[in-house]
Amino acid sequence: MKYIESAKNTNIKQWKKLHTKKERTKTGLFLVEGIHLVEEALKSGIVKELMVTSPDMLPSHIQPDIELYELSEEAFSAMTETETPQHIAAVCTVPVFEEKKVERLLLLDAVQDPGNLGTLIRTADAAGLDAVILGEGTVDAFNGKTLRSAQGSHFHLPILKQTLQQAITELKERGIPVYGSALKDAKEYKSVTVEGPFALIVGNEGAGIDPEILQMTDQNLYVPMYGQAESLNVAVAAAVLVYHLRG
Repeated sequence: MKYIESAKNTNIKQWKKLHTKKERTKTGLFLVEGIHLVEEALKSGIVKELMVTSPDMLPSHIQPDIELYELSEEAFSAMTETETPQHIAAVCTVPVFEEKKVERLLLLDAVQDPGNLGTLIRTADAAGLDAVILGEGTVDAFNGKTLRSAQGSHFHLPILKQTLQQAITELKERGIPVYGSALKDAKEYKSVTVEGPFALIVGNEGAGIDPEILQMTDQNLYVPMYGQAESLNVAVAAAVLVYHLRG
């Protein structure tokens, strides 16, 4: 195990760069912090480097090809972006999943809040969906806040990037019904029953789904408001709709 004391160490500077989308895209790597996310990443076999502030923090099962580093508190704090670091972090490669037939999907149109995106990915995972598709304008799936919000679900199902117009066209060619989330020209979600495959689209926190995309769906759905709120948070609405469509 290599020891790093200085916050100005070259490795620290390089790992810190992984907080930027530019560096993640360039290297195909991302950084996870905290014991839960590190353990999930280890199970997936995608950890390249593992950093702790004490050897006592090392998980019990570590692949032999992983580079191990012990960091001083100062160096670790300089590398992480959380206010209260959990003393363990890992550099990971973006997970690659075996190709399989995807029949239940969540499609996202320009979701911009990292916490919302993480919750949406976690919801799709919990509901047993096969994949999440990120449309144009959606925030990067591997930034720190999204990773923490998803709580390891990034390692359980494919997260793909594709224009939603292309995705919808391909789904329709396969006979998979596509539902949108909308407040106008939509049916109450409980009036629709689905047995089998489906795709659900949810949209931007402020603007909703692009009208052009809404016109491509088979049916648009809404969740009724019984109180005075105008709408639900996108992740909450998606959870209600996904679990209903999932049956």
